[in-house]
Amino acid sequence: MIRKSRTAVLLASACSIAIALSACGGSSDSGKASESPEGSTDAMISVFGSEPAKPLIPSDTTEVGGGNPMDLLFSGLVRFDSKGKTHNEVAQEIKPNADMTQYTITLKPGWKFTDGTPVTASSFTKAWSWGANVNNAQLGSSFYGVIKGFDALQAKGVPADAQLEGLKVQNDHSFTVELSVPSSTFPTQLGMSYFAPLPESFFKDPKAFGEKPVSDGPYKFQSWEHNKSVKLVKNKDYKGDTKVKNGGIEFRSYTDPTAAYADVQSGNLDVLDTIPSADIKTFQTDSQVQAVNEPGPVFQDFTIPTYMKHFGQDKEGKLRRQAISMSIDRKQLLDKVLGDTGTVATDFSAPTIPGSSKTLKGEDVLKYNPTKAKELWAEANKISAWSDSDTFKMAYNSDGGHKEIYDALANSIKNSLGIKAEGNPQPTFNEFRNNVSARKFTDSAFRSGWQPDYPSLENYLQPIYSTAAADGNGSNDGDYKNPKFDDLLKKGSQAKTADEANKCFQQSEEILLEDLPVVPLYNANSKGVAAKNVHGFTFTWKATPDYTNLTK
Repeated sequence: MIRKSRTAVLLASACSIAIALSACGGSSDSGKASESPEGSTDAMISVFGSEPAKPLIPSDTTEVGGGNPMDLLFSGLVRFDSKGKTHNEVAQEIKPNADMTQYTITLKPGWKFTDGTPVTASSFTKAWSWGANVNNAQLGSSFYGVIKGFDALQAKGVPADAQLEGLKVQNDHSFTVELSVPSSTFPTQLGMSYFAPLPESFFKDPKAFGEKPVSDGPYKFQSWEHNKSVKLVKNKDYKGDTKVKNGGIEFRSYTDPTAAYADVQSGNLDVLDTIPSADIKTFQTDSQVQAVNEPGPVFQDFTIPTYMKHFGQDKEGKLRRQAISMSIDRKQLLDKVLGDTGTVATDFSAPTIPGSSKTLKGEDVLKYNPTKAKELWAEANKISAWSDSDTFKMAYNSDGGHKEIYDALANSIKNSLGIKAEGNPQPTFNEFRNNVSARKFTDSAFRSGWQPDYPSLENYLQPIYSTAAADGNGSNDGDYKNPKFDDLLKKGSQAKTADEANKCFQQSEEILLEDLPVVPLYNANSKGVAAKNVHGFTFTWKATPDYTNLTK
């Protein structure tokens, strides 16, 4: 979640449905704060970051602290360019059979890891099987769920070295993938870092690897000084087509974006993609920085876990969730707290993604209606009373500039429903995410959101709300489960056209509007600032700075 989980690219084509990968792409240019080609090609660029919540292992990284470095370190079978176009990367060809239940994958020759060992077919099959194996307890394991044999690897007592049944190595440069169900979106899913290859050294010592990863992407690992920085340097042996214009990227861990903003103003930090609340209304006119603010793909919400008292998957829980949602004045939140840096959510995706909708059945629960909210709350009280001593809490990380947002949400809920409501601050993003993963927020909702992994409506749904992604197997941190929702997801992924797929995905969203496992808030713009001497400051389709394009 905000994979991490996070440009003004309007994706006109449904990339996730296309089998001919090279033909898939977006339709408009991203906004640019600087287009100058000038700058040092060996300069290290310093950027805002946070301490990774987990070791740097692709299958276990589901948040931006580790996810942003991961995307630069590893190259998978396909890649997404800055505008969301899909291209073959390590793959020479990805060929489906007639019913899209099997894919034959051929690799490009000569690709190597940063330790000099070759990238082979088994580099992929062993990595995916390890990530899917229940013994390894990987947070991203659900992403392998479409591959035949996944359920067997999730069973109790499965051998630690068991491999996915659906993966068959033909030779060093070719393997087949058999799926448990047809999927037209599978080729595009392969662009996610969860499907990266791993070298043989990983399997000998995963713990050591997580501290010092060996990769095959445009950058290679240099150092990780915990709670301070992760440094990557340009991989001169990289075989792909991504053009790296700098010498490296240093992700600096900040506990306060206000300090980071001051560092950009003074030239001590090159790029910041999180604007402090105090600067949200003035950063675009600040003469000390370059600023970008444009529509983006990030979805912001908060999760009400199903294991929270009064908010289970029953009638009382649904009534209270709907009441909470309708008690929030989203427009006022954007106007008063966030300035002109987002739009009110109308579904569970983002307006820059194909299939996003403003006319879903049941979308009235996303509109501010305190009168209706009180009625729903009172109806829920008839089932099980909410006592005067109860407080509706919402956890968030203090180092992300969220205090003003959650204070405003609490006030709106309190004023609408006449109950106690408050923010529940956690010191750091690392601590906050680890508490979420450990299911420690049993009496509190918690901040959440989604930065897409691939440009499809499906990616806003399957990883966050599917049954397969619950119980620590993915990003379904509230452990929401609904078979009807799961069935519609399957139908969508098996559809042969973008329109058919999006129709199914939208129907699944209508179930979410009834159940409200999360409360949608707004779609955040892609926004940030850069120091005045930085060139090439733009955002990609997934709302991250275009790191490879930065120079100074």
